[in-house]
Amino acid sequence: MKLAKRLVLTTAALAAVTAGTLSGASADQAAVSQPVRVGVDVPDALKVPDGNRLTGVFAATGVQTYTCTDGAWKLLEPAATLSVKSDRQHRAVALHSRGPVWVSTVDGSAVNAAAVATSPKTGTIPELLLKSTATRGTGVFADVSYIQRLATDGGVAPTTACTGTDQIGVPYSATYTFYKPTA
Repeated sequence: MKLAKRLVLTTAALAAVTAGTLSGASADQAAVSQPVRVGVDVPDALKVPDGNRLTGVFAATGVQTYTCTDGAWKLLEPAATLSVKSDRQHRAVALHSRGPVWVSTVDGSAVNAAAVATSPKTGTIPELLLKSTATRGTGVFADVSYIQRLATDGGVAPTTACTGTDQIGVPYSATYTFYKPTA
């Protein structure tokens, strides 16, 4: 029952975000084709290799969902919406979920990735460097090579014991930067 309820809620949330995005932001507003600045410090371990250019910087808010496994909290999945950092209305232009995957709600493009480096931070989830494992579509996430999760805040698993199949969502925010190979 919990899974069915979560699927219904997730589907409703995705539909609401997509409807709001399509009516509130044009593809021109959502696409980040010009070079942009990160605006946050990047640890050396998370620097993107030469031969890649920054193509997008997005603010993310959401939750890190944890599930009880053998009496301890284990990460199940992230669930976040991304908006263009300069958009004061914070209109969602992408969704981030398990995979990890980022999907544009404007043009349908997507990128899957895997972590290749981590930089721990006290009191928050670590910052990450992720390398693309697959892309889909011709939009904002087409041909993405690297992703950075920076300026993290929150999202840390509870330290309390858990039982059964309990789940909990812990709010977090981050800045995600996207890179593509230099032409």
